[in-house]
Amino acid sequence: MTYKQQFIKFMVENGVLKFGEFTLKSGRKAPYFINTGNYKSGAQLSKLGEYYAQCIADNGIKADTLVGPAYKGIPLAVTTAVSLYNKHGIDLDYCFDRKEVKDHGEGGLFVGKQLSNGEKVIIIEDVMTSGKALRELLPKLKASADVEIAGMVISVDRMERGLESNLSAVQEVYKEFGVKVYSIVTMADIIDAIENGIIEGKEYLGKMKEYRKQYGVE
Repeated sequence: MTYKQQFIKFMVENGVLKFGEFTLKSGRKAPYFINTGNYKSGAQLSKLGEYYAQCIADNGIKADTLVGPAYKGIPLAVTTAVSLYNKHGIDLDYCFDRKEVKDHGEGGLFVGKQLSNGEKVIIIEDVMTSGKALRELLPKLKASADVEIAGMVISVDRMERGLESNLSAVQEVYKEFGVKVYSIVTMADIIDAIENGIIEGKEYLGKMKEYRKQYGVE
């Protein structure tokens, strides 16, 4: 299996990717659901970091620092940094933002690596629904230093258009900010995995393809 296929199987085995009938926050009725809150053990987090690191290595994304948006992005950035070093010999710094500015001690907007002008950063997130996390993070990054966003890495690209646009969240942030988003897998990859017997779920293929036809983007 490819690492993408392994990751899809990993999501299913850990109850992160589920099939059925779900009402999403958008109000849409979807035949699948992704709940990254089900990652909760050291073993899961260790393996998750390997997939993020592989995505960065495979796409040749060059950077100095990994940034994990608080709160979900914090453990993701940490485990990715560890896996990049252990599995690929790539030693990057990491940091994460504070929800509130610290006005005592060392102060600042970020914990970990203190950003500097010209530094290349990769933002590490779980999934992207609307791009809200990125919109909140970018002003903080620019307030700290004139950094260059080398890319953003997420686990799954839903390939689904927004409520008020014909573009997906991934496409919208690229159009608005010029930030390229890389995903470990896409919804098309998940459909392929079902069709090829990597995971169970052939009874949901019809509904998934219909959902993609109604709401999907390429």
